[in-house]
Amino acid sequence: MIKILLGAFVLSAASIQAQDFQALQNDNKSLADVLTNGMGYENQRYSPLKRINHNNVSRLVPVWSHNLNNPRGSESQPIIYDGVMYVTTYSTTVAIDALSGKQVWKAELNFPADIAKTVCCGLVNRGVAIFGGKIFRGTVDANIVAYDAKTGKELWKYQVADRIGKAITSAPLIANGVLITGIAGGEYGTRGFLDGLDPETGKRLWRLYTAAGKDEKGGDTWLNDSAQTGGGTTWLTGVYDKNLDLVYWGVGQPSPWNPKERSGPDGGTLDNLYTNSVIAIRPRNGEVIWYRQFTPNDPLDYDSTEVGMLVDMKIKGVDKKVLLQANRNGFFYVLDRTNGDLLAANPYIKTINWAEKIDLSTGRPVHTELMKKYVKTGETTTFFPSAFGGKNWQPTSWNPNTGLVYANTFDFGMIYKYNDKQECHERTPTASKKDEWCLQTDIAGFEFPKDRPHGYLAAIDPLTGKSKWQMPWPEQPSWSGTLTTAGNLVFTGASNGEFMAIDASTGKKMWAFQTGSGVAGQPVTWEHKGVQYISVVSGTGGIYFDFDPRSANVPRGSSVWTFALMK
Repeated sequence: MIKILLGAFVLSAASIQAQDFQALQNDNKSLADVLTNGMGYENQRYSPLKRINHNNVSRLVPVWSHNLNNPRGSESQPIIYDGVMYVTTYSTTVAIDALSGKQVWKAELNFPADIAKTVCCGLVNRGVAIFGGKIFRGTVDANIVAYDAKTGKELWKYQVADRIGKAITSAPLIANGVLITGIAGGEYGTRGFLDGLDPETGKRLWRLYTAAGKDEKGGDTWLNDSAQTGGGTTWLTGVYDKNLDLVYWGVGQPSPWNPKERSGPDGGTLDNLYTNSVIAIRPRNGEVIWYRQFTPNDPLDYDSTEVGMLVDMKIKGVDKKVLLQANRNGFFYVLDRTNGDLLAANPYIKTINWAEKIDLSTGRPVHTELMKKYVKTGETTTFFPSAFGGKNWQPTSWNPNTGLVYANTFDFGMIYKYNDKQECHERTPTASKKDEWCLQTDIAGFEFPKDRPHGYLAAIDPLTGKSKWQMPWPEQPSWSGTLTTAGNLVFTGASNGEFMAIDASTGKKMWAFQTGSGVAGQPVTWEHKGVQYISVVSGTGGIYFDFDPRSANVPRGSSVWTFALMK
């Protein structure tokens, strides 16, 4: 794993503002503002607000709705500061008066006509970061843009990479004064990395490659130079432990899916570090402190980019600082976040047929005979979970009062087969067939169980992986994140457009409202003058909805909704 340092680390005085650092660090306790993705550096998506609770949530009504004029998917989490809400689509950044829904300013991005052909997987954006009077966002043509938070004036733009097969779809992270961004594009043979930037100027401070080159630590886990197009992208936002001064970031699958070009010359498998891992780094310089790999030499696209949550909890009577992750491979992991030690790993979905279990002594999966055969032959095989995982990018939440994790999970399989005839090459602005993925694997279809739903909202015990309760999704699985509160509620959305509140203890639906399009956004809650509000973005889109014919019944169109109790 390589780290590139560009010059001395010197942040301008204007960017070092103690009040901004303090506000970000205390965001999990904030009532009026939402300053980080995850409603706190810990990414727990838990609020201590309880004016809206399971006794009165039936009185929840919309206060305002704002049309985002976007036919693509909308997956943004609102950021709220000083009465202004900031949300994104793939092409716009919008500042909205949080109490009235009136637009304050709007900044638009312009892209080449063929941009949709060079981005996997869908033209989406998941939100902004805020710091030092600036709003920061990524773009689907692989830039980071900084705007003045009050006016929307563009202050600087940094080109992270060329746009062919590379994109930024999630919010950057501000940690210890550094703006950190990842990159998407593993399906196009992109080599993953993280960049650390000065938020005042956009100057790059360091780069960390997450697919280790042959002369780097971990480079012997790749065949020859295969890491150069080896995937390991970093397309979701990480989390930050302010006390340990560690940023945790999830790393995606290796490329191509077919492992023949990245395995040993004798046909033996190689781990392909640091794909399918979580890495813990120092934000000031990108130094890697530890890593934990979940699915070595992955041929099934079980990437680990949704990094999870930071929670302090007792395990066998001992206080532990842990990282909780519902991995795409179907297992729920509990890690000691101080050193990466594996504390627990158990299935959290019904059907897993690629691995029998996770060996706690090594942290490695124990492959089933079916998986062993597929790795060798690549013959047509159905695996559970599918490449969409037991859960995909949609974030989970943690309620310290119930001790449960709330996640929208999937329960269906995918049919895989190696395609040894497909040739892969690095994508460049002049390369031919630049709009084609390179998987060297054919997706022959999906297997949807006929005897049960294909997804659930689940209340999961992190130490066992078992659900205290599950609420089935009768139509399509949900791609919405979850929010949980001290009011004993879980808020989430459905692919049919319903936004709803669920009793956190029982799984009973307490309230629902039709938003007009599928909800794939990330709800938040906040308070102003004693009134609690709930806000969420609605708008169907993303790659799954292109695969599932049932999506044709859901209208397209994006909007922001804010709710409060009827007076």
